[in-house]
Amino acid sequence: MTTLRTPGPTLGVVGGGQLGRMLAEAAAPLGVEVVVLDPTPDCPAAPVARDQIVAEFDDEAGIRELAARADVLTFEIELADQDVLERVSEDSGTPVHPDPATLETIHDKLVQKRTLEDAGVPVPPFRAVDGPDDVREAIDDYGAPVMLKARTGGYDGRGNVPVESKADAAEALESVAGPAMVESFVDFKREISVIAVKGDDETAAFPIGENVHEDEILRETIVPAGSEEAVEQRAREVAEDVLGVMEGRGVYGIELFEAPNGDVLLNEIAPRPHNSGHWTIEGAQSSQFEQHVRAVLGWPLAATDLRSPTVSVNLLGDVDKSRDAELRNVDRVLETPAANLHWYGKRQVRPLRKMGHVTLAGREGETTEELLETARELERAVTFTSE
Repeated sequence: MTTLRTPGPTLGVVGGGQLGRMLAEAAAPLGVEVVVLDPTPDCPAAPVARDQIVAEFDDEAGIRELAARADVLTFEIELADQDVLERVSEDSGTPVHPDPATLETIHDKLVQKRTLEDAGVPVPPFRAVDGPDDVREAIDDYGAPVMLKARTGGYDGRGNVPVESKADAAEALESVAGPAMVESFVDFKREISVIAVKGDDETAAFPIGENVHEDEILRETIVPAGSEEAVEQRAREVAEDVLGVMEGRGVYGIELFEAPNGDVLLNEIAPRPHNSGHWTIEGAQSSQFEQHVRAVLGWPLAATDLRSPTVSVNLLGDVDKSRDAELRNVDRVLETPAANLHWYGKRQVRPLRKMGHVTLAGREGETTEELLETARELERAVTFTSE
């Protein structure tokens, strides 16, 4: 067995947003230093990382500098360029986890779905779209509505357009503005997710979370989910199958649909820590961010057990246009027992931009319903406006 020592290695992270920030926070107690690469000077991760390289996510010279300063490379954003990462890794000898091949699979949602379907992972019916007639044919076959998705570049619901009728097909396709695919609309009972971890020779998964979206943006995560045990077991099995397809170590956010009949269908995968796993910082024996650091370095994974019922709510920009960020009524959160504020350090607030989150880990006797009611009150209280 390899002897691990701290202070330890340096982790190079492509992306310095809130995920990079929380990765650096989790790495520090392990004796791991973090250097991030991000095009925004003084990015959200900068105050807690060892250093920042200011460069675009696909800037080869910048990524080569990052590789020269790191023992392992990883990424917190899918805009990282898989070809550049692979080339730099081969030339420098600095490994990348998850593997760039996985990033290539994830980048294109059509490729992602085909790869997973071929591996036996249950997915909703889908097809490629070359023009409005393909959308109309999908409505004939799947029924209305259908979900039109941009194959690349979409995240946080961007690039996802429900198409209610054949008459809307052309306009919806134009709004996607690029290669697209279409899926059958899933009449789900609830949306759930598994934060799964692929280590050197082991895997792990956190308890299943139930997710609440509005306008295709995640608003709330509740753990434990309200699913039956048989559904949760099936979700864990699907997550394990997904890990078998993915190449490279790290955390994978696996979003799933729970159908009314108890079936579990895959929605999408993020090859990185995920918004629906933020609750793990207070609610589990280890956080998804600590697990990602451990996994990409090839270290043993930590326990993922639930500490207590936990809910997490996102703090979104409630403004009508971009402005300097100033979060108000923070005292409402700070004076609430067991409420935990996470501020992402973004200088500008925009409509519905993720600016932070609040987590409540239950104390003895508290239910997720009670926690969620309190969390919603706190979310409504904090604001970015002076009105």
